[in-house]
Amino acid sequence: MAFSSGDISAMVFKRVIRNDLGKITIDSRVLGVLVELDGKKSAGEIAKRVGIDDAGLQAIIRYLLEQGLIEPVEGAVPLLTRDFFHYLNAELSMAVGPLAEILIEDAVEDMGFTLTGFPRHRAAELIDSLARQVPREEKRIEFQQAMLRRIHEGKL
Repeated sequence: MAFSSGDISAMVFKRVIRNDLGKITIDSRVLGVLVELDGKKSAGEIAKRVGIDDAGLQAIIRYLLEQGLIEPVEGAVPLLTRDFFHYLNAELSMAVGPLAEILIEDAVEDMGFTLTGFPRHRAAELIDSLARQVPREEKRIEFQQAMLRRIHEGKL
């Protein structure tokens, strides 16, 4: 999973063992985060434990990634299913017509993800972004309600 500048609170990272540490400098805040990165806790949980905000967390995670001291744990973040995207496309198609697939692909890419690697915790943001593309208010509301039902059913 690629690191993007988006919300990383649900991502999970683990420490990497390196023999060639060289001259890597880390302050107490960075060390505090590094110690907590165990491959199990999400970045958001760690931020709360060490008392830093999202911007600080992102800066520290980016630094640790650049230094090769951590790596993302693949599969640790639940992803949206293919079925969810089929349903999303069908519902959006009823609202905007045949452009739905293109709008979905563009919105996913704009958020820094792919259709096969889109985190579940960002589903509401994606739906909101797509709803803004529906020009008729009644169609927009129908689309949002259908997607909300899908989320509440847990069919992500």
